[in-house]
This record gives sequence, C-alpha cells and structure tokens, in this order.
Amino acid sequence: MKRSEIAISASLVPIDYLMVVLAGIISFYARYWEPVQEIRPVIFDLRFDSYLRIVLMVALLWLVSFAFAGLYSMRGTRRAIDEFYKIILGCSTAVMLLMFGFFFSRSLFDSRFIIIAGWLFSIVLVVAGRLIVRFVQHFLYYYGWGVHRLIIIGQGQLAQEAAANFQQDKKSGYRVVETFPDFQKNTEARLTQLVEQDKFDEILVVTAQLSSKEINRLNDFSYINHITLKFVADIFDWPITNFEINTIAGLPIVEVKKTRLDGWGRVYKRLFDIIVALLLIILLSPIFILTAVAIKLDSVGPLFFSYQRIGALGRPFKYFKFRSMVKDAHKYRFDENFLNHQKNLRAGTPMMKFEKDPRVTRVGRFIRRFSIDELPELFNVLVGKMSLVGPRPHEVEEVAKYQNHHRKVLTIRPGITGMAQVSGRSDLDFEEEIRLDTWYMENWSPKLDLMILFKTPVAILRRRQAE
Repeated sequence: MKRSEIAISASLVPIDYLMVVLAGIISFYARYWEPVQEIRPVIFDLRFDSYLRIVLMVALLWLVSFAFAGLYSMRGTRRAIDEFYKIILGCSTAVMLLMFGFFFSRSLFDSRFIIIAGWLFSIVLVVAGRLIVRFVQHFLYYYGWGVHRLIIIGQGQLAQEAAANFQQDKKSGYRVVETFPDFQKNTEARLTQLVEQDKFDEILVVTAQLSSKEINRLNDFSYINHITLKFVADIFDWPITNFEINTIAGLPIVEVKKTRLDGWGRVYKRLFDIIVALLLIILLSPIFILTAVAIKLDSVGPLFFSYQRIGALGRPFKYFKFRSMVKDAHKYRFDENFLNHQKNLRAGTPMMKFEKDPRVTRVGRFIRRFSIDELPELFNVLVGKMSLVGPRPHEVEEVAKYQNHHRKVLTIRPGITGMAQVSGRSDLDFEEEIRLDTWYMENWSPKLDLMILFKTPVAILRRRQAE
C-alpha cells in the first residue's frame, strides 16, 4: 500500500470527527431556528457551551461505530455505494446506542429533535466530507500523485482488456507503464532496469500460462525489489496462498500480501514504537549515563559505534550503539590474519559471530551480555529507521551475500528485538533466523509484538555461545 493511500485513509478519522461535530452544532441551531420553534417551541434550557462539550464526547461514539462498520479499512479501492451504505449503518448504530443511553438517563439533554437531526446531518456531512476526500484523491491522480505505476505481464485478449480498462478508468489510480508477454530472463532483466530507474511499483499478472517456476521467480523478484505483486483473480492455479482479492477498474485483482503489517497495522505499530521508545529512553536515562561514563573510563575511543546497516526496503541507514569493542575493531572483519585465528559461529552464512571475540573490551563484555550496548537503538526507533520488534538489521557486506529468500526480511523495518532473538538470539542457525523473521513478517499482530517484548528480558538473561 502506498504512503499516500495510508495518509488519505488516516485523514478520514479526523475529517469524520469534524463532520459529526459540525452536524451536532447545526442540529443545535436548527432546533432554535424560528420556523422550527413555531411548530414546536423550546421548553428546555440548554447552553451551547455545555452542549458542545457533550457533542465533542458523543462524536467519538460515531468513530467507534464507523470503525466496526469497516469505514477505516485501508483497502486501496472502495466502491462509493458500499461506503455510503456503511456510513448510514455507522450513523444509525451510533444514534441507537445514544438513544439507548438517553432512555436510562435524561441528564444529557432533553431534545429528541436534536438527536434525530444530528443523525440526518451526520450522514449528509460525513458523506460530503468523504466525497471531498475522494475528489481530492482523484484530482491528484490526474497529476500523477499517489498513482500506482503498473507493469502488466500477459498476452492475448485478457491482457489487452486489462490495459484498456486501466487506461480508461483514471479514477482507479493505476497507470500502465509497460506490458510483457511472459516472465522470461529478458523480461526480468528489463524489469530490473526499470526498478533501478524507479519507473514502476506494482506487477499485475493477467495470464495463466506462467509455470510454477516462473511464478516463484516472479514472487522472489517482487520480494527482492520490494514490488507489489498482483494477479487477475480468475487466472491462477499456483502455490501462493497469502493473498487478498479486490475489484479494481472492473477486474477481480489478487494481491500477494508480503506482510500483515500494512494499513492500520503500520500506523498502529509506528505510534506504538514512538510512545514506548520515548518512555524507555526517559526511564533508562540513568543507565545511559552510567554506561557512557564506564566506556570512557575503560578504553580509548568514541562513545558510540556507528556503521551503516540495511533497513526497510533494502535502504541503508546510520546505525549506532554503545561501543563495546576496541577502537577501529570493525576493520578486523576484513583482516585475513585475524579471521584465520577466530572461530566464526556463523561460518557458511553471510554473518560473522566470533566465539570469545578478542576485540571486546571489559565493559563491552558486560554491556553486550545484557544487551545494554543496544539501548541507543531506541533513538533509531524514535526517528523511524527501526522498530521495537522486527528482524535484526544486518550490515551492508552481509546483505550483499544474501540469497533471494533471505531478502524477504528487508520488507519491513528492522527491530531491536524479534522472533529470532527470543527464540535463541545469536545461537540460532542463520537459515532458522530468516525463517522465524519471515514468519513474523507474514503473521504480524499487535499481540505478537507484545509477546516478543515480554519475552525479551528472559532471552537477554540466557547465555549465548558468542559470549
């Protein structure tokens, strides 16, 4: 899902809230409108400031009802009629709950007219607000903002119809960049060039003629290059099972889901990361200070070890933690004489983990034992380069040696802790670590994140071979 779609979907929450509050305000003044009073005079005393406080709270009930009605589902395309139906359902549910509460307590305000008018105005205004958002989104599509740049793979009538549908339906938010008849080696080479030029972000398969081998290669290609892979729903008979079906431009489209960490899950995880990281930085600040002093007293060198690591979508970022080794220790990783005298616990993989690493200082051995050296990573979480939970970030030289299936874990932000860390830390086989991180990515949930965070302290106290 594109960031623009997430931003627009997230903006619907405050817009809906403002529309419902505005509906409440209009209902209040409608009740005191002279033609209405001539029909039914006002026999109660209701101050506007008191009423507004009530409306600001009651409007939250509408948002909850909208959420249960599915109005905040972050699916790229929604039919207007379905959205209209859900708005009526959400507003009606909220009003029924409000009237149910009003039946038992008349302390809010004594006006059924305002409640009914609020229900009608909320439907009208929420629909109007969403139509404006939809209009703005479609307007931006015409200027290329937020448009999905699409590669079509397939030939024959179905492929031609798909390309024509997207060409005609500008409001779908899709633009066809190129079409290819198959996914042979020359197609893959051309797509690799287009990826490097940032020319497209999604692939749509509209042929049933691809072999299982080609499908698997195409799936790997989409993972490695962080490209969304979709299929027209009536053409597939292949081994991929993690998918979602939507109707776009009149076509039943299947999207291969690389992770459940998308849409609102992505928003939730980011907010959770910011709040928890900020709290931990404040709570652990005494440990930060004591560690900094100990490092400076123990050995010569900078306070932090900083080095590029690979983050989400394969993008490098500046990673730093407390220095736990001698100054310039990193250069020994490329010293053949040093490597010949060390036992690499990850031999045969892209990783390097040395048993009883001689580069580690006295203070370093202690802070590595309890993962104190990794606490500064909380600042990387705060700025959005890392997450609290996710695959560990690996170094540029290590990622360069990855096989295709290893690169799947680069789909999401790396984490301070993760499935692999609570299942064995650095003692795990590299392939097992990748398997666990891939499983986490494909099965993410808030509950899973909490479980991993609670298990992390126990994992930290467990002894490791690399110590």
